[in-house]
Amino acid sequence: METQLNGGVTPVEAPQRRAFWLKHLHRWHWISSAICLIGMMLFAFTGLTLNHAGSIEAHPVVERRSAHLPGDIAHQISQIPDRERAGIPAELATFLDHQFGIDTQGHAAEWSGDEVYIALPRPGGDAWVSADIANGDVQYELTTRGWISWLNDLHKGRNTGGAWSLFLDAFALACLVFSITGLFLLKLHARKRGATWPLVGLGVVIPLLLVIIFIH
Repeated sequence: METQLNGGVTPVEAPQRRAFWLKHLHRWHWISSAICLIGMMLFAFTGLTLNHAGSIEAHPVVERRSAHLPGDIAHQISQIPDRERAGIPAELATFLDHQFGIDTQGHAAEWSGDEVYIALPRPGGDAWVSADIANGDVQYELTTRGWISWLNDLHKGRNTGGAWSLFLDAFALACLVFSITGLFLLKLHARKRGATWPLVGLGVVIPLLLVIIFIH
Protein backbone atom coordinates (compact mmCIF):
# COMPACT_ATOMS: atom_id res chain seq x y z
CA MET A 1 0.00 0.00 0.00
CA GLU A 2 1.46 3.39 -1.02
CA THR A 3 2.35 5.85 1.73
CA GLN A 4 1.10 9.40 1.20
CA LEU A 5 3.56 12.30 1.42
CA ASN A 6 2.81 15.67 2.97
CA GLY A 7 -0.23 17.24 1.34
CA GLY A 8 -1.68 13.86 0.33
CA VAL A 9 0.66 13.25 -2.66
CA THR A 10 1.85 9.65 -3.13
CA PRO A 11 5.35 8.76 -4.45
CA VAL A 12 3.70 7.88 -7.76
CA GLU A 13 1.72 11.10 -7.99
CA ALA A 14 4.69 13.38 -7.24
CA PRO A 15 6.59 12.66 -10.51
CA GLN A 16 3.33 12.88 -12.45
CA ARG A 17 2.58 16.30 -10.99
CA ARG A 18 6.14 17.44 -11.69
CA ALA A 19 5.86 16.22 -15.30
CA PHE A 20 2.52 18.03 -15.66
CA TRP A 21 3.95 21.37 -14.53
CA LEU A 22 7.13 20.92 -16.58
CA LYS A 23 5.08 20.27 -19.70
CA HIS A 24 2.87 23.33 -19.29
CA LEU A 25 5.63 25.65 -18.09
CA HIS A 26 7.81 24.67 -21.06
CA ARG A 27 4.87 25.27 -23.41
CA TRP A 28 4.13 28.76 -22.06
CA HIS A 29 7.84 29.53 -21.87
CA TRP A 30 8.60 28.73 -25.51
CA ILE A 31 5.41 30.36 -26.82
CA SER A 32 6.09 33.60 -24.95
CA SER A 33 9.76 33.52 -25.98
CA ALA A 34 8.77 33.10 -29.64
CA ILE A 35 6.42 36.09 -29.37
CA CYS A 36 9.06 38.18 -27.59
CA LEU A 37 12.09 37.16 -29.69
CA ILE A 38 12.22 39.93 -32.30
CA GLY A 39 10.92 42.53 -29.86
CA MET A 40 13.57 41.65 -27.27
CA MET A 41 16.32 41.87 -29.90
CA LEU A 42 14.98 45.28 -30.95
CA PHE A 43 14.74 46.55 -27.38
CA ALA A 44 18.18 45.18 -26.48
CA PHE A 45 19.74 46.94 -29.48
CA THR A 46 17.93 50.22 -28.85
CA GLY A 47 18.85 49.94 -25.17
CA LEU A 48 22.49 50.11 -26.27
CA THR A 49 21.88 52.99 -28.69
CA LEU A 50 19.94 54.95 -26.07
CA ASN A 51 22.61 54.31 -23.44
CA HIS A 52 25.25 55.70 -25.83
CA ALA A 53 23.07 58.34 -27.47
CA GLY A 54 25.68 61.03 -26.80
CA SER A 55 28.28 59.10 -28.82
CA ILE A 56 26.02 58.44 -31.81
CA GLU A 57 25.99 61.48 -34.05
CA ALA A 58 22.72 62.31 -35.73
CA HIS A 59 22.44 64.13 -39.07
CA PRO A 60 18.99 65.73 -39.29
CA VAL A 61 17.60 66.25 -42.77
CA VAL A 62 15.13 69.10 -43.15
CA GLU A 63 12.64 69.27 -46.02
CA ARG A 64 10.63 72.44 -46.58
CA ARG A 65 7.70 72.77 -48.98
CA SER A 66 5.17 75.49 -49.65
CA ALA A 67 1.80 75.77 -51.37
CA HIS A 68 -1.03 78.19 -51.89
CA LEU A 69 -4.49 77.62 -50.44
CA PRO A 70 -7.19 78.06 -53.12
CA GLY A 71 -9.48 81.03 -52.58
CA ASP A 72 -12.66 78.99 -52.31
CA ILE A 73 -11.19 76.76 -49.58
CA ALA A 74 -9.81 79.77 -47.73
CA HIS A 75 -13.24 81.43 -47.91
CA GLN A 76 -15.00 78.32 -46.55
CA ILE A 77 -12.56 78.12 -43.65
CA SER A 78 -12.90 81.83 -42.88
CA GLN A 79 -16.66 81.36 -42.46
CA ILE A 80 -16.29 78.72 -39.74
CA PRO A 81 -17.44 80.17 -36.39
CA ASP A 82 -15.25 79.63 -33.33
CA ARG A 83 -12.41 78.01 -35.29
CA GLU A 84 -10.35 77.52 -32.12
CA ARG A 85 -12.85 74.91 -30.93
CA ALA A 86 -13.57 73.50 -34.38
CA GLY A 87 -10.03 72.10 -34.67
CA ILE A 88 -8.70 71.33 -38.14
CA PRO A 89 -11.31 72.15 -40.82
CA ALA A 90 -12.11 69.21 -43.10
CA GLU A 91 -11.39 71.36 -46.18
CA LEU A 92 -7.90 72.16 -44.92
CA ALA A 93 -7.20 68.54 -43.93
CA THR A 94 -8.18 67.35 -47.43
CA PHE A 95 -6.00 70.00 -49.08
CA LEU A 96 -2.96 69.12 -46.94
CA ASP A 97 -3.43 65.43 -47.69
CA HIS A 98 -3.56 66.03 -51.46
CA GLN A 99 -0.78 68.62 -51.48
CA PHE A 100 1.78 67.12 -49.08
CA GLY A 101 0.49 63.59 -48.42
CA ILE A 102 0.14 64.22 -44.68
CA ASP A 103 -2.61 62.93 -42.41
CA THR A 104 -3.70 65.49 -39.82
CA GLN A 105 -6.31 63.27 -38.20
CA GLY A 106 -5.85 63.16 -34.43
CA HIS A 107 -3.66 66.26 -34.33
CA ALA A 108 -4.53 69.57 -32.71
CA ALA A 109 -4.76 72.94 -34.43
CA GLU A 110 -3.41 76.09 -32.81
CA TRP A 111 -5.18 79.20 -34.12
CA SER A 112 -3.82 82.74 -33.91
CA GLY A 113 -6.17 85.05 -35.78
CA ASP A 114 -6.26 83.84 -39.39
CA GLU A 115 -3.18 81.63 -38.97
CA VAL A 116 -3.30 77.97 -37.98
CA TYR A 117 -0.33 75.86 -36.85
CA ILE A 118 -0.46 72.05 -36.72
CA ALA A 119 2.31 70.10 -35.00
CA LEU A 120 2.98 66.68 -36.56
CA PRO A 121 5.47 64.89 -34.29
CA ARG A 122 6.63 61.47 -35.44
CA PRO A 123 9.16 58.77 -34.49
CA GLY A 124 12.68 59.68 -35.54
CA GLY A 125 11.84 63.24 -36.46
CA ASP A 126 9.37 66.07 -36.38
CA ALA A 127 7.07 67.98 -38.70
CA TRP A 128 4.70 70.91 -38.74
CA VAL A 129 2.46 72.75 -41.14
CA SER A 130 1.09 76.29 -40.96
CA ALA A 131 -1.51 78.05 -43.07
CA ASP A 132 -2.45 81.71 -43.32
CA ILE A 133 -6.11 81.76 -44.26
CA ALA A 134 -5.99 85.47 -45.14
CA ASN A 135 -3.34 85.28 -47.89
CA GLY A 136 -3.37 81.51 -48.58
CA ASP A 137 0.29 80.86 -47.73
CA VAL A 138 0.92 77.27 -46.55
CA GLN A 139 4.29 76.12 -45.19
CA TYR A 140 5.28 72.53 -44.43
CA GLU A 141 8.51 71.37 -42.77
CA LEU A 142 9.66 67.79 -42.18
CA THR A 143 12.74 66.86 -40.14
CA THR A 144 14.16 63.32 -40.10
CA ARG A 145 17.00 62.25 -37.80
CA GLY A 146 17.87 58.83 -39.20
CA TRP A 147 16.86 55.24 -38.57
CA ILE A 148 18.61 54.92 -35.19
CA SER A 149 16.59 57.85 -33.87
CA TRP A 150 13.49 56.20 -35.35
CA LEU A 151 14.22 52.91 -33.55
CA ASN A 152 14.96 54.77 -30.30
CA ASP A 153 11.58 56.46 -30.47
CA LEU A 154 9.92 53.08 -31.05
CA HIS A 155 11.68 51.87 -27.89
CA LYS A 156 10.28 54.81 -25.91
CA GLY A 157 6.87 54.78 -27.57
CA ARG A 158 7.41 58.42 -28.52
CA ASN A 159 4.82 59.77 -30.97
CA THR A 160 4.03 56.24 -32.17
CA GLY A 161 0.24 56.19 -31.87
CA GLY A 162 -2.28 53.91 -30.21
CA ALA A 163 -1.57 50.72 -32.17
CA TRP A 164 2.12 50.69 -31.19
CA SER A 165 1.14 51.49 -27.58
CA LEU A 166 -1.09 48.39 -27.53
CA PHE A 167 1.77 46.33 -28.98
CA LEU A 168 4.09 47.55 -26.20
CA ASP A 169 1.54 46.49 -23.59
CA ALA A 170 1.16 43.05 -25.19
CA PHE A 171 4.93 42.71 -25.51
CA ALA A 172 5.42 43.62 -21.83
CA LEU A 173 2.86 40.99 -20.78
CA ALA A 174 4.54 38.36 -22.96
CA CYS A 175 7.90 39.24 -21.36
CA LEU A 176 6.37 38.81 -17.91
CA VAL A 177 5.03 35.37 -18.89
CA PHE A 178 8.45 34.45 -20.32
CA SER A 179 10.26 35.59 -17.16
CA ILE A 180 7.83 34.10 -14.62
CA THR A 181 7.69 30.70 -16.36
CA GLY A 182 11.47 30.79 -16.58
CA LEU A 183 11.64 31.38 -12.81
CA PHE A 184 9.41 28.38 -12.11
CA LEU A 185 11.48 26.24 -14.49
CA LEU A 186 14.59 27.28 -12.61
CA LYS A 187 12.92 26.16 -9.39
CA LEU A 188 12.01 22.77 -10.85
CA HIS A 189 15.57 22.19 -12.15
CA ALA A 190 17.45 23.82 -9.26
CA ARG A 191 18.20 20.53 -7.46
CA LYS A 192 20.34 19.31 -10.35
CA ARG A 193 21.91 22.72 -11.05
CA GLY A 194 23.64 24.03 -7.98
CA ALA A 195 24.52 27.41 -9.51
CA THR A 196 20.86 28.30 -10.17
CA TRP A 197 20.01 30.37 -7.11
CA PRO A 198 23.47 31.99 -6.71
CA LEU A 199 23.18 33.26 -10.30
CA VAL A 200 19.62 34.47 -9.69
CA GLY A 201 20.87 36.19 -6.55
CA LEU A 202 23.65 37.91 -8.51
CA GLY A 203 21.03 39.19 -10.96
CA VAL A 204 19.34 40.92 -8.02
CA VAL A 205 22.37 42.00 -5.97
CA ILE A 206 24.53 43.48 -8.75
CA PRO A 207 22.01 46.09 -10.03
CA LEU A 208 20.99 46.84 -6.42
CA LEU A 209 24.61 47.54 -5.43
CA LEU A 210 25.12 49.71 -8.52
CA VAL A 211 22.05 51.77 -7.57
CA ILE A 212 23.13 52.13 -3.93
CA ILE A 213 26.79 52.94 -4.66
CA PHE A 214 26.79 54.89 -7.91
CA ILE A 215 23.32 56.41 -8.36
CA HIS A 216 22.48 59.34 -6.07
